[in-house]
Amino acid sequence: MSKSPSLEEVQARVDEWIRTVGVRYFSELTNMAVLTEEVGELARIMARQYGDQSFKAGEEGKDLGDEMADVLWVLVCLANQTGVNLTEAFERNMDKKTQRDQDRHRNNPKL
Repeated sequence: MSKSPSLEEVQARVDEWIRTVGVRYFSELTNMAVLTEEVGELARIMARQYGDQSFKAGEEGKDLGDEMADVLWVLVCLANQTGVNLTEAFERNMDKKTQRDQDRHRNNPKL
């Protein structure tokens, strides 16, 4: 079993691919639009697979994991373009959530 890449390794691999295969990054605004498009594709599958909608003819067989990976790909591109280290951002975000929400969900009667 191979070791999963770290976020830093994912960012480096995407950057290497962009520079060697993809020619260059799309602009940040284009990538934001592409991210929105990819999230929409993921939402379509979720609505049909787990929600109340049914698949249209020809829509069956879409790969949920592949759509999630597309979202991750574009998010990583945006992080690379804007100088965000996702490992550091993730750690800060986890700390923020832990401090802010340490009792919030436990005390939520809806859960």
